[in-house]
Formats: sequence, C-alpha cells, structure tokens
Amino acid sequence: MLWDAELDIVIAGAGGCGLAAALAAAEKSPVLEVAVFEKTHQVMGNTASSAGMIPAAGTRFQRDIGIWETYEEMAEDILKKNRSESDKALVLALSKTSGPLVEWLVDSLGIELSLISEFKYPGQRNCRMHAPKSRSGMELIRSLRRKVSERDNIYLLLQSEVTRLIANERREIIGVEVQTPDGKQRIRANKVILATNGFGANKEMVRKYIPEFADALYFGYEGNTGDAIKMGEQVGADFASLGAYQGHSAVSETHGILVTWGTIMLGGFMVNEEGRRFGDESQGYSEFAMLVLQQSGKHGYLIFDHEIYSQLLSIEDFKNLAEIDAFKIADTIEELGSQLKLNPSGLQHTFEDFQQCAERGEDQFGRKLFPKRLAPPFYGIKVVPALFHTQGGLKINTNAQVLNKQGEVIVNLYAGGGAAAGVSGNHAYGYMSGNGLLAALGFGKIAGDHAATTILQERGANE
Repeated sequence: MLWDAELDIVIAGAGGCGLAAALAAAEKSPVLEVAVFEKTHQVMGNTASSAGMIPAAGTRFQRDIGIWETYEEMAEDILKKNRSESDKALVLALSKTSGPLVEWLVDSLGIELSLISEFKYPGQRNCRMHAPKSRSGMELIRSLRRKVSERDNIYLLLQSEVTRLIANERREIIGVEVQTPDGKQRIRANKVILATNGFGANKEMVRKYIPEFADALYFGYEGNTGDAIKMGEQVGADFASLGAYQGHSAVSETHGILVTWGTIMLGGFMVNEEGRRFGDESQGYSEFAMLVLQQSGKHGYLIFDHEIYSQLLSIEDFKNLAEIDAFKIADTIEELGSQLKLNPSGLQHTFEDFQQCAERGEDQFGRKLFPKRLAPPFYGIKVVPALFHTQGGLKINTNAQVLNKQGEVIVNLYAGGGAAAGVSGNHAYGYMSGNGLLAALGFGKIAGDHAATTILQERGANE
C-alpha cells in the first residue's frame, strides 16, 4: 500500500481532547511524531464554549482549603448521579486520573487553574471544580494550543478532515485517510486517536438518538457531526449510551450567552410565563432542561438577588451579560415581574412561597438547597434550554482503547471526549457538571500516554 506520509500518532480533532492527547504523547519522547488533523479552520471545539471547569479529586488546591477527597468518593458521586448506568471501571479510571490531570495542566503545561470554592455543583459532595481565572473554556483551549505550538514534534493541520480509518486484513488500524485543501491523502500511523467529539450538530443523528430534545437550541461546536461514530461503524466498533447528553436550562435567548447555574446553587429559582416554579432546580441543569422545554413558549426566567449577582461577576460570560444590561433589575418582585412581562401576582405568590421554603429548608418539589432568603434588589433574565453536547459514543476501556462488538480491543485505535461513551450514563439526568470536559481532557491524556508508551515499548522490544 502506498502512503503519502508516515507518523507515529494521528489525532482526529483539535479540541481539548485532541490537544491534551497530543501533548501527553509528545512529551513522552521527542522522537515521536504526532499530528493533529482538524477539519475546520480553527482550534475550538466544545472546550472553547465551555466554562473551562474541570472536576478533580485529591488535588493540592483542594487540600489547601481543607478538602481531603479521594477519587473513590468522586466516583461514588458520579455513579449516584447517573444511577450506576455508566461503566464503573471507566468512572474509577477517570476519577483516579482527575487530580493528576489538573496538576499536569498546571505544572507541566503552565495553565493557571484554581479551585472554585464559592459553591458546589449539583451532586458534588465537595468543591472540586478547577477553572481558569476567567472561568472560560476559551482561555483553556488557547493555552493548550499555545503549548502545542511550542512542541517541535506536534504538527497541527487545519481544514484537514480525517474521513476514514484504514485497517489491515487482521482488522488492525494502520492509518487514516485525510481530506486536505490539496486533496486526499493516505497517512500511515502506528496509533490513531479519535477526538472529534459527538454528534450534537448533526440534526438527523440527534433526532434518531435523542428525539425528546431534538427541537432544543444547539449550543455546541458546529464541527460535532458524529464523525467518530461514522468511522467506528466502518471498522466494527461498538457503541454505548447514544441517548445520553448534556443539556442546559439557562442560555440567554436574546444574547446567545450561557447564564451560569450558580444563580440557582447560590439561592435563586426559575419560573415560567405564569410566574410559577415547576420543579427542583437544584437537581441539575441538564435534566431540568427537559422541564423548561415543556413550559409554554419553551423558556423560563431565572430570579435571584444582588448578593448572588455580585458573587457571579467573576465568571466571564455572566460579566459580559451584566455589561450589556441583559438582566432586569427591580426593588420589588412585582416590579421585576412587570419588567419580565410575567404574571405579577403569580410571581409574587411564588416568591413568598420560596422565601418560606428557604426558612424551612425544603419545598414541594423536594428541593433542599436553600442557602439564603432573597433580598432586594432583585434580578431576572429570560432563558431557554439548549443541547450542549452528546455523551454517548464509541465503547472504550480504561486505556481509552476502542472496543469492537465482541468486547475486544480494536488494535491501535483510541477515542476520548465526546467521541467515546463517557461517564454520564444513558440519560440527561446522569450528567454531572464537568463530565464532558473531564472526559475530553482525561481520556485524551490517557489515550496519549498509552499510545506513546506502547509505541516506545514496541520499539524497545524490537531493538
């Protein structure tokens, strides 16, 4: 077979997963040649549109504020959230690598991360979210790309799409086909890592696998069209959890900017057009999105106060919304209702009931998270539910190696992030904050480490 080029490791996709895999592999040895092919004209992916928050257990940043958390505790939280629907071994592996991953990003790559200690996200027993100063995934992806550009043994090629996996007669992956601006090329590769994310931007696939959420706004990266699933099907790969996804309940419809769920976790609530609450908001923004979608007009309204507003200004998206006057502000709930064009009496009644629930510490929906009573001035904003990314994909083992339908490793093939079945189980309720980014960076690093180590071991054995 004739090849246009030969490389040690080929990575499809230049999002967080692909870049983490490339950096992890390249640092194993300067003699390893690693190429990252990105089909679009820019380095973005879902990582760029995320809040850049990485959940991790056992980090020194946690210990600095007195949190001593084990990866087993983190795994327990993830499995409890997804009702034990995900592969336990994968959950344990990802939890175990989470702490070292965060410290690798900081110490080896020089990416500034700190622990978010203002509040805990739904289902997390401890503060474990680590994020850039801006609380922005864009900052994270730019930092990863900068580190990639500093490595002489990593080649990053844009507008170059991996379209097909090439296997030998033993069904081992030996290379890829890439569509470049100069035409189609066949690249020989010792290892291939699929980091093309999921299928959120593919309306046909979303309607097939997640029909109940097919009409929601898509808020992920345009390049997430299910490429890994299509290529995996060609080589007999198995799949899992294709109906799983991360939804979100709070995107500003007017401005197309995410409103942080910190508004809820710090003590706010959500209502519909009638000014009525319709569920336990603290259960999680992913599963709550379906409830929002069921309301009249398929939208809701976040209600919170100035203290909460002030605490969230450190989050870049929230600050941007504040700077463009996206929030309605009023000294009374009735006035706020009028500004939001809600039923004023309905909102007033809901507010009074919510304040009483805050005193009791429980409401009729089963919510028990009531950090405080709300106090004027009050803030509100109209929001819509959105699909952020899918959580199902290629079945992998704890080394991020892709498995076939017999449960066997497809030799030389890896996957991570949205290209692989993650740790969110089979439904929206299984998503825990940070699952997507952790699966991207975590399995990316695991794949890069394992692929590079295996190549070096094979070369050592043959010398």
